[in-house]
Amino acid sequence: MNPWLIVLIVVLSIIFLFCLLFFIGESSHTTKARKQELLKYKGKYFAHRGLYDNSTDCPENSLNAFQKAVDNGFGIELDTQLTKDKKVVIVHDASLKRNCGIDKTVQECTYEELQTYKLFDSDQTIPLFTDVLKVVDSKVPLIVEVKVDRDYKETTVKGQRILDKYDGDYVAESFNPQVVRWYRKHRPDIIRGQLAYNSMKDKDNKLSRSVKFILSNTLFNFETGPDFIAYDCTHYHHICNLMAKYVYRIVTIAWTIKSQEELTKKEKFYDLLIFDSFVPNKNEK
Repeated sequence: MNPWLIVLIVVLSIIFLFCLLFFIGESSHTTKARKQELLKYKGKYFAHRGLYDNSTDCPENSLNAFQKAVDNGFGIELDTQLTKDKKVVIVHDASLKRNCGIDKTVQECTYEELQTYKLFDSDQTIPLFTDVLKVVDSKVPLIVEVKVDRDYKETTVKGQRILDKYDGDYVAESFNPQVVRWYRKHRPDIIRGQLAYNSMKDKDNKLSRSVKFILSNTLFNFETGPDFIAYDCTHYHHICNLMAKYVYRIVTIAWTIKSQEELTKKEKFYDLLIFDSFVPNKNEK
């Protein structure tokens, strides 16, 4: 074996163990109340981008999809982004190609321009965050994912300023550890979570292997101190997922469950579940 590879493995192992031990110490100081605040939703499922069907006038991340989730008593997972004119809107993809058929990004368009593009050929358009919160009206809990392609801080701050005026229950999460760290420093009272998946297997992800390793194993936990880990449920047996559950002993959230069979199986492991593409046959709190 290449000696430099051995050195790299040793160094990464030391870093891994350091981060683990540091985070175990940090997580032991997480109050029981914060964990219970999350676990009060155990058994209540969260609709991914609303309760949607992209072949109808209830497409993902639309006001109709959010209203339908509220009407059915489901919690909601949604995604915040910034427009060119710095409006906080709710949309998943950075590009408008898939959902609107337009070869532009959200950040290249003003909110007014976005209103001229229809979501999945429906009558719905990309909504403002404030309008979504009016629809939800504190009736169901929210998982707010902060999407950041460029300036993580501006997106985070502007979204949180809106949430500061909202009376409903919500938690914040992001794939970007800088967002989670921002919450730890500037809004420590808000429950925060780290999104992750095994990016080592993601060929479309252009990050270096070392960065992928760090993100896949959430090695910034010692710096961000998340209250929960939301991990791709298809990477169920990843060591990070198992350690979050059995070593860190913090709340674990599954994204994204795609069938009733998978939900029944995965709810035995995960504390909370985000579902997509089907309607669970129960939703008990």
